[in-house]
Amino acid sequence: MSLSPQLRTAGIYIVVSAAWIWFSGHLLGNLVHDPHRIIQYQIFKGWFFVLGTGLLLYWLIGRTVRHLEDASQRLLDGHEQALHVLVEAMDARHKETSDHSERVVRMALGLARLAGLEGDALRDIKFGALLHDIGKLALPDAILIKPGKLDEDETRLMRTHPHIGYDMLQRIDFLRGASAIPYSHHERWDGTGYPQGLEGEDIPLAARIFSVVDVWDALSFPRVYKPAWPEPDVLSYLKGAAGSQLDPRLVQLFLDNYALLKTLALNPTT
Repeated sequence: MSLSPQLRTAGIYIVVSAAWIWFSGHLLGNLVHDPHRIIQYQIFKGWFFVLGTGLLLYWLIGRTVRHLEDASQRLLDGHEQALHVLVEAMDARHKETSDHSERVVRMALGLARLAGLEGDALRDIKFGALLHDIGKLALPDAILIKPGKLDEDETRLMRTHPHIGYDMLQRIDFLRGASAIPYSHHERWDGTGYPQGLEGEDIPLAARIFSVVDVWDALSFPRVYKPAWPEPDVLSYLKGAAGSQLDPRLVQLFLDNYALLKTLALNPTT
């Protein structure tokens, strides 16, 4: 039977403390016979006990915390692997180009780092980019893979997927912070996007970062409704979309570091 971390820590502390009290008491009794000196040595022994057990507790608690952190990371890694499998299935269903979701994750993380994000914000970018179209799971294939232009009713239904994706991620504790990208990456800098019609910096930074990457990827690779665009045309479109569809500062940051970001997107091992 495996002991709980707190019971194991308490047990080690009790055994070490009892052994110290027992052996140090007997040793002091055998070596010192002057009552006045015994009192003095008992005080010193007490201080050594406090110091020693304090260091012991520090080590035991630190070890337990490290074990819990390792277990938490393994659990998170397992969740992430499951999400990658889910997203691969989504890409296949949507007939996306190979490596689409992984590609936009790598590029979005690269742009986010250039924009100064770090720590938990990067983790939210990673999961948000990976699951940016999770809400499309609720949409029919007739809309998702339609080769032609969507009609008005189909467009209205398609535009429900950000809210569906947001609701999905809000139900999962470790993905709540990642919901900004699925919810807001169709917002536009000029306020004409959806689903909320946010404008400028009211759009979450994570979503603004991802929007630049998503536009690049959507134009650079073939989709069921269009062929891939030539690279000069893609970059020209991004320049033209700055200040209307996209955050102009992030577009400039993207273009200034395009070679690096393209390498990140196209090479999984970089």
